[in-house]
Amino acid sequence: MTVFSAPDGQKVHSVTTLNRLARNILTSEIGLVWLSAEISNFTRASSGHWYFTLKDNKAQVRAAMFRSANRVVRNPPREGDKVLVRASVGIYEPRGDYQLVVENMEPEGEGQLKLAFEQLKYKLQAEGLFDPSNKQALPSHVKRIGVITSAHGAALHDVLSVLKRRSPATEVIVYPSMVQGEQAAAQLARNIWLANQRQEVDVILLTRGGGSLEDLWCFNNESLAREIARSALPLVSAVGHEVDVTIADFVADLRAPTPSAAAELLSMDQREIQVQVRQLQQQLTRAFNTALQRRAHQVAVLSQRLKSRHPEVMLQQQGQRVDQLTQKMTSLINQQLSRGQTASQWLESRLARQHPAIQLDKIKTQQVYLDQRMKKAMQQRLETHKQKLATLAHLLQSVSPLATMARGYSATLKADQAITSITAVKEQDEIISRVSDGEIVSVVTAVHAKPTL
Repeated sequence: MTVFSAPDGQKVHSVTTLNRLARNILTSEIGLVWLSAEISNFTRASSGHWYFTLKDNKAQVRAAMFRSANRVVRNPPREGDKVLVRASVGIYEPRGDYQLVVENMEPEGEGQLKLAFEQLKYKLQAEGLFDPSNKQALPSHVKRIGVITSAHGAALHDVLSVLKRRSPATEVIVYPSMVQGEQAAAQLARNIWLANQRQEVDVILLTRGGGSLEDLWCFNNESLAREIARSALPLVSAVGHEVDVTIADFVADLRAPTPSAAAELLSMDQREIQVQVRQLQQQLTRAFNTALQRRAHQVAVLSQRLKSRHPEVMLQQQGQRVDQLTQKMTSLINQQLSRGQTASQWLESRLARQHPAIQLDKIKTQQVYLDQRMKKAMQQRLETHKQKLATLAHLLQSVSPLATMARGYSATLKADQAITSITAVKEQDEIISRVSDGEIVSVVTAVHAKPTL
C-alpha cells in the first residue's frame, strides 16, 4: 500500500484510519461512564438492537444498546423516560458519528440506588470489611439468639416458628427496630451496639422480609455496615428473599438467604438433640461402668496386699528366705571347690606341656618342616628362572640380526653406521657388508637411485 506524505512531512490518513484512531482514543482515554439522561428518538431494529438519543436540556448524544445487552432490561424504555446508563464512548466508523454503546440501563431512581450501592460496596471492600479473615465463626451451640427486626414483621414470625419446631429450648431476645425508612438504619445500628453492650445473647440475627430495593435500602447504609463490622458478637444477616443482596450481607459473619433459613442455621433440630442426649447417656453409662470396674480391681488389689502383710505369711516368707540363702551358700562353696580343682588340673596339664623333652621334640619337628619348605621353595624359584630365561632367549633370537643374516640377508655399514639410503655414500667410499659368517669389504664404484614408477 502506498503511503503519502503532506507537504510539511506529516503522514496523510484515510478517513477510515482517522475514524479508527478517534474511536481508539475515545475508548482508551474515557472508557466506561455513567450517564443520567432522557430517552429520545427510541428505535427497536429488527435485529433486536436499540438505537436512541440521550439528552438533557442543553445537549444530546446518540446511543446504541445491542441485543446481547438489552435483553436483560426488564422494561424497555419509552420516549421521555429518565434513565441511568453505563456506556463506553466510541465512534460509529462508517459514518464518523460520535456515539455511546450502552451496556446497562436502569430507571433513573432505581439506577441511582444501584450506583450508590456499587460505590459503597467498592469502598468497603477496598477497606477490607468483606474480608473472610475478619469474619467470626458461629458458636457450636446457640442457647440465646438476639433478633434485630420489626416486632410486628413476618420475619420475626418465621424465625420464631422455625425455632419452636426445631429447638423450643432456644431463647430469643428481640431488639425491636424499624426495618424501612430514613430512621431505620440508625435504629438497627444502635440495637447492634446495645446487644454487644449487654452481652446477653450468643449470636445476633439481623433480619427482615422481602421488598423492593427502596424498601431494603436501610440495610445498604455505611454506618450500619461499620457497626456490623465492629460487633464482637457473631452476626448473621438474613434480609429479604434469596435473590436480595445488601451491604449488610457482605459485612456480616454469615449471610442466610431468608429469615427462616437463618433460624435453621442457628438452631439444632430437637431430634438431633435427642440423639445427642442418648449418645451422652450411653457414654456416661460406659464411663460409670468403667470407673466401677476400676474401683473393684483396686479393692481386690488392696485385699491381696492386706493378706500378704499377715504375720503368719511374713514368718513363712522369712523361713523360705533362710532356706534359699542356705541353698545359695552351699552352692557357692561347691562352686569354689570345683573351680579350685579345675584350676589345679589346668596348671598340671600346662606344666606337663612345658617339659624340656617335649619342647625339644617340637623344635626338631619344626626344623624338619622348615628344611622341606626351603628346598621346595628353592626348586620352584629355580624352575621359574629357567622358564623365564628360555622365554627371553627365544625373544632375543626372534629379533637378532644374525637370524636374519642366516636367511641370506646382509647389513651394510659405513664407519660402523648402518646405510639406509644412497645419499649416505658416494663413489670410492669404503663400505662393509656383514653376513652370517663374516664381513665383505667393498669400494663404491657407482650409486643408482631407484627408478620412479
